Amino acid sequence: MSVTHTTKPGGLEDVVAATSAICDVNGKEGRLFYYGLDIHDLAAHSTFEETVYLLWHGRLPTRRELEETRTELGKNRALPPDVLRMMAELPGTAVPMEVLRTAVSLLSMYDPDDADNAREASVRKATRLVAQTPTIVAAIEALRKGRAPLAPRPDLSLAANFLYMLFGEEQDPTAVRAMDVALILHADHELNASTFAARVTAATLADMYSAIVSAICALKGPLHGGANEQVFKMLQAIGSPERAATYVKDQLAAGKKIMGFGHRVYRTEDPRATHLRRLSRELGEKRGEPQWHEISWQVEQTVKAERGLYANVDFYSASTYHNLGIPTDLFTPVFAISRMSGWTAHVLEQYGNNRLIRPRAEYVGPRHVPYTPLDER
Repeated sequence: MSVTHTTKPGGLEDVVAATSAICDVNGKEGRLFYYGLDIHDLAAHSTFEETVYLLWHGRLPTRRELEETRTELGKNRALPPDVLRMMAELPGTAVPMEVLRTAVSLLSMYDPDDADNAREASVRKATRLVAQTPTIVAAIEALRKGRAPLAPRPDLSLAANFLYMLFGEEQDPTAVRAMDVALILHADHELNASTFAARVTAATLADMYSAIVSAICALKGPLHGGANEQVFKMLQAIGSPERAATYVKDQLAAGKKIMGFGHRVYRTEDPRATHLRRLSRELGEKRGEPQWHEISWQVEQTVKAERGLYANVDFYSASTYHNLGIPTDLFTPVFAISRMSGWTAHVLEQYGNNRLIRPRAEYVGPRHVPYTPLDER
């Protein structure tokens, strides 16, 4: 029997699977654009709400449109009481991403637009999803600590309200702005694994919630959204800046991967890491825990020297989120709070010009195998 072997790269590397106007990743130059706007400009001047509007509509909002977006997001934050009750009844062993996945699935049953894939109804669903995801994540933390989840506040920005619900009090402007910038930076990144999963599901004309649950399932994996959790566990294992270089060299010598480095697309620094590195340092100094940034910096320099790899978005988001006080196992759900805006934007785009996504696989198995009767095996 003969077996053919593929010469194509694995993981669909460099294969163009769709056209999209939403996000442009220039890997050679290390640049990232949402609808043509540079991520550096958005991180410096925009807000997450403005970025959400941009991703959904393809342009920056007017003042009135921005205020309407803020209002709609604010008034759609509360979860249906039944969803909160069912979240409280989930097993205590459930990890936060499992609870998030289940809660989003439950939300579809309470959405009056669930079965309507028309543009206006889909934007309303997208609004509810972006508004309610922070409420879910904050409720996960409250419930597992035996507290009643705080009701969301429509008067606060999405970032400020999330931190308020998570910690039980309003956070200072530095923390709120850092959270806002982190949300902008994570909002979209072209056809990453979770976004592609969402588009594949949406292309079947399944409802938006089904597409988003597909995305959450993909994000849960440690090679995607779970990477920043693994980064912080590594920082904890290192313990001090002085141990960083030896730790990295020992891991590399043992053939182990250093999480948070390298990228399938970028061949230079991930532009999102540029901002997260700064936020990590500033928040660490303000919190009185600069060691996490310092360990990260030493790890980064060692990996660059040893392997020539650059930090990606996951690396400095780990210490940034920790310095905001976010529990490590909530890092990936917080990623989902941001990426919900990009996922829903891609679902909207897929619905607008849909064709079923059905790639082929190059067969590499045996051929012409004769059937052997059961008694002869």
